[in-house]
Amino acid sequence: MTVQEAIEAILAAAAVQPIDGTVDTVKTGDAACPVTGVVTTFMATAAVIRRAAELGANLVITHEPTFYNHRDETEPLRDDPVYRAKQRLLDEHGIVVWRFHDYWHRTRPDGIRTGVLRQLGWTDGTELERRYIATIDPTPLGELARLVGERLGSARVLVAGPDDLLCRRVGMLLGSPPGHAHLGMLAREDVDAVVCGELNEWEAPEYVRDAGLLGRPKGLIVVGHAPSEEPGMAYLAEWLRSVLPDVAVTHVPAGDPFRRA
Repeated sequence: MTVQEAIEAILAAAAVQPIDGTVDTVKTGDAACPVTGVVTTFMATAAVIRRAAELGANLVITHEPTFYNHRDETEPLRDDPVYRAKQRLLDEHGIVVWRFHDYWHRTRPDGIRTGVLRQLGWTDGTELERRYIATIDPTPLGELARLVGERLGSARVLVAGPDDLLCRRVGMLLGSPPGHAHLGMLAREDVDAVVCGELNEWEAPEYVRDAGLLGRPKGLIVVGHAPSEEPGMAYLAEWLRSVLPDVAVTHVPAGDPFRRA
């Protein structure tokens, strides 16, 4: 099986209609070569690439961009020493990087959200309405923020809203959705708190601050983009083992680029 054939098998299993202008394309490498192993990850960092080479894998499936912008446009980076060093690393090991973002989110159920819910332990006895709102056991916001951060491995959880706010219905806005998505979810009468990856600090956090002062308390838990989606790429590795039964598939976490000062 070639790398391209493996990609086609994955897309067929995802059963999603073609998406015009998708970012889910091969970013680097020769997709016509035989696949020797697959690594899934949130981000194809230099560390992930090195680990893939150690594992003998030549297909890295990343959820987010490899070259620091949404469409992996490399022309502006052509003389950048970091970009050039990363490209050399990929070339030296003959690694193909393919992005699986749009189609993985549109797989039903959403692959990222499925992995995150499993990591949070919100799959048994938990209702997920329209794939966005989880019904959980009543939990104070402060305790919920600690639990979410611990289970998703985030060392930098931010929380807005009263710690004693009892949360039963939690909106799941993972990754980096637009600001209006956060506001729309927080405005719902049946949502107590929102768990998200990243956002603009002058939008939803200020909405939550005003909501509390105006008698409509809400909660907001920000875990960081990488922790909010990495479990979905770990789940992808599990999902792929039935799609590519003769290929070694390993999840290599990218980790969070930030740490506490």
